[in-house]
Amino acid sequence: MARPTVRRGVALGLGVLWWCAALRLALAPGAGVLEGAVVAGGWGVSLLPVHCVPKGRAAGAVSAARWRAAWRTAAVTTASPLRRSDAGSGPS
Repeated sequence: MARPTVRRGVALGLGVLWWCAALRLALAPGAGVLEGAVVAGGWGVSLLPVHCVPKGRAAGAVSAARWRAAWRTAAVTTASPLRRSDAGSGPS
């Protein structure tokens, strides 16, 4: 039970640190490189895909073979009308 509490406490502390740095960078005239590094680092960490799982364990994941088959089918159906001999003739 202590682990989730510690984890949330650390996340809250880092979030407060990030917000303090962001506000100082935006509002204080003496803000500098340290605040900018904290803000940029926190923003960069937020872009990490932390909720990703391997494809084999993902619920509803489609195998690569099914994707290839779908792309081939789509390529054939979209290319078929252009192969007709009267495709460029138009109405007379």
